[in-house]
Amino acid sequence: MRLPLIALIALVVWIWEVDSWLPGVYTVVLGVYAAAAVTWVAIVLRGPVPRWADWASTTIDVLVIVVLCVVSGGATAALLPVFFLLPISVAFQDRPLLTGALGLLAAVGYLTAWIVYSKRDDHVGFPDIVYTQVGFLLWLAVAVTALCFFLARRQARVQALQEVRSQLVAEAMAADERHNREIAEHLHDGPLQNLLAARMEVDELRERSPDPALDVVYDALQETAAGLRSTVTQLHPQVLAQLGLEAAVRELLRQFASRGDYEVIADLEDVGKPVSQTLLHRAARELLTNIHKHANATTVTVTLRRSGDRVVLTIADDGTGFDPTRITDSVAAGHIGLGSLLARFEAMGGEMEIDSRTGVGTVVTVTSPPEP
Repeated sequence: MRLPLIALIALVVWIWEVDSWLPGVYTVVLGVYAAAAVTWVAIVLRGPVPRWADWASTTIDVLVIVVLCVVSGGATAALLPVFFLLPISVAFQDRPLLTGALGLLAAVGYLTAWIVYSKRDDHVGFPDIVYTQVGFLLWLAVAVTALCFFLARRQARVQALQEVRSQLVAEAMAADERHNREIAEHLHDGPLQNLLAARMEVDELRERSPDPALDVVYDALQETAAGLRSTVTQLHPQVLAQLGLEAAVRELLRQFASRGDYEVIADLEDVGKPVSQTLLHRAARELLTNIHKHANATTVTVTLRRSGDRVVLTIADDGTGFDPTRITDSVAAGHIGLGSLLARFEAMGGEMEIDSRTGVGTVVTVTSPPEP
């Protein structure tokens, strides 16, 4: 918001038609301030800003306004309301100490600008209203500091609730994973082994006494065993547990490519075994299943990489696309796949971005929660 404010300040002298005391200095200071504001915007957009930088940037705001007031001469009165805006803008950073310090500095700067201007022009003097205005600034500093304090407390409570929510979701997912592993082990060690044994018995009978009926039974057992083995793999992918996320996603892509005539472009980085690999693997499987069922795509591009302390999975297709805003309606209709993934990533501190339009295709970017 600094840039619009700087533009308004630049218009003050021109609109009021007041000649500045030091117009050259006024113009240079305002120009440097604008350049610094543009640089600051670029820094903020690039990534996290250190805490000291917030202090420095807002302190510079106050100092620059003081300098502009001092060198602007007759236009000083038009610039003074800016002092009332600075503490309010700082308050929403949820840092009471910073807000109080900058509020006090704004009041002192306001008083300093008037003292310098009154001493420079003896005929102006020092109006009594300045004391009242300084009092208002001090009151504003106290008020916005109190507001900031309550905002910070509320934010801390929300953060605590978010952490509890994330912990509960993580524990639920861990319990779900343990349950799936137990079911997978039970199916593998019990029904699947019995089914394979029955298939061997039928195969021996076919060799001793060829019979078309036995062939039908054998094929049914073979198909059932394959389906059961696939279910076991979905419940507890061994490749994920043993080799990590990259190998597991590659196996998903192999299975996906075998289902249809797809061109699969994979750029998979070895990300090891991140803590959230089960959630990421589930997302990849759900997204690929949706592409196979609904997208009518011919080309699917999948990338997997690390970005800082997060793992990013991107799956894009050239299919028919859809309206992402209708996910809520799909959940209400009982199709909870994507809705469930969105809720889980949000609760865990991750992110799932869906960029899709009807007839254009879909790009889904899945970002894991911060990895320890």
